[in-house]
Amino acid sequence: MKEINIRKLTREDNIPYNLLLLADPSKKMIEKYIEVGECYIAYIQQDIIGAYVILETAPATLEIMNIVVSEEQQGKGIGKKLIKHAIGLARIRGYKTLEIKTGNSSLGQLALYQKCGFRIMGIERDYFKKYYEEKIIENGIECIDQIQLQLNF
Repeated sequence: MKEINIRKLTREDNIPYNLLLLADPSKKMIEKYIEVGECYIAYIQQDIIGAYVILETAPATLEIMNIVVSEEQQGKGIGKKLIKHAIGLARIRGYKTLEIKTGNSSLGQLALYQKCGFRIMGIERDYFKKYYEEKIIENGIECIDQIQLQLNF
């Protein structure tokens, strides 16, 4: 496998909406958090194959707002590499907590986050019904509730 690199997206780069929309179907929501957060991209040579957006949500807390790997590259450990990058970033910057949130229907993501050390801290019932206009179906399950996970340092 070719080398995977991760770097911060710059103002000169195009925002990889095609990827970010795979994890969050609302372009409006993506635009909101990308404006206030930092986007990091995973790439092989010139091809962007993954991304995540991270932002400070409290004085000692960072949150991964969106994390995604292109469909062709899924299952190759890239998502785990992106999460480990975010964990390293949070530690280096002296944060005490890293959070990530996902839908109740995102079974693979829930497993990955827990394998990386995140623990479930709460559930916001009906989150996706309140904030998303279109119904989301994933793994044959309607995405209704938001599962909140946390990693403390």
